[in-house]
Amino acid sequence: MIPAEKLQAVVRRQGEIEALLCEPKVLADAPRAAGLGRERSQLVPVVEAIHSWEDARRRLADAREMLADAELAALAREEITALQAELPERERRLRVLLLPRDPNDERNTLLEIRAGTGGEEAALFAADLLRMYVRYAEGLGWRVEVLSQSESGSGGLREVIALVSGDRVYSRLRHEAGVHRVQRVPATEAQGRIHTSTATVAVLPEAEDVDVHLDEKDLRFDIAASGGPGGQGVNTTNSAVQITHLPTGMIVKCQDERSQIKNRARALKILRSRLLDLAEREQAAAIRDERRDMVKGAERSEKIRTYNFPQNRVTDHRIGLTLYELDRVMEGELGRMLDALVAAREAERLNAEESHTPGAGA
Repeated sequence: MIPAEKLQAVVRRQGEIEALLCEPKVLADAPRAAGLGRERSQLVPVVEAIHSWEDARRRLADAREMLADAELAALAREEITALQAELPERERRLRVLLLPRDPNDERNTLLEIRAGTGGEEAALFAADLLRMYVRYAEGLGWRVEVLSQSESGSGGLREVIALVSGDRVYSRLRHEAGVHRVQRVPATEAQGRIHTSTATVAVLPEAEDVDVHLDEKDLRFDIAASGGPGGQGVNTTNSAVQITHLPTGMIVKCQDERSQIKNRARALKILRSRLLDLAEREQAAAIRDERRDMVKGAERSEKIRTYNFPQNRVTDHRIGLTLYELDRVMEGELGRMLDALVAAREAERLNAEESHTPGAGA
């Protein structure tokens, strides 16, 4: 049974947000209002699922009481049968919505497609995959911006990197990472033989801007007389400021201004800029490592999906789903495939959560 206090806390929080968003001072604070708006949009489906589940449980209890009435017993039994069939799915959906959210799910996505084995045919397949994702994105109102691409001699793509922006992009496209295999007769194949080629897809959440927070305890300030050229005033004023960022050992010294306050402010600005640059470079390196591991892992593993053109068949090997509508999939109709992958991931997360929850399923 789902703890009642957990459900009450969710409903209560939504009420608090609704009340806050009616306050003029909150609405005047644009960043805070936007954050509350996002939180509200996340809670709405959860609260709706709570009400749906609780309503079904109340109706079931009422129907069981009706069994005592001879005139209503038959109707009650029908109601009980229907509700007993509905309740498990309503509860499962509610449990899924209550799972901890992956913050990356809300992010935009870097989609990287590279031709694999198969030469020019692999490059053509990579171009077909990009077109498939663009069509899918257009259907959802997402925006696709090609950041870089390398074309092959046949008009295919050896490599393409695109930024996909929209609502919960990463939550959907994350399942596309891996090696995609195509089986078809190339246009250049005179004998009509089926060739097998591959393309690798990497899906990465877009890196957000890194904010630099400087904690006073992490900083050491040293004040000294300014040195170097600049005249008598520079040589006699204790205005030079040196700041050491203790966690990184980074040192910034500023003595250009006569005012110690101005030198301190300038040094802090320089320090923040350098730390921001450092953080962004480290973040970029981490993303490169993640992409490399993703691609290498995909190369070593079984292909995640096969596109068989002669049979108009597409098979996702991770969940064993086969659809005989490859022509529609290549036109961007990925909904059925991705819905099944999302459901499989939700089931895995739910099983993992329940296995670590004492008394789960009791």
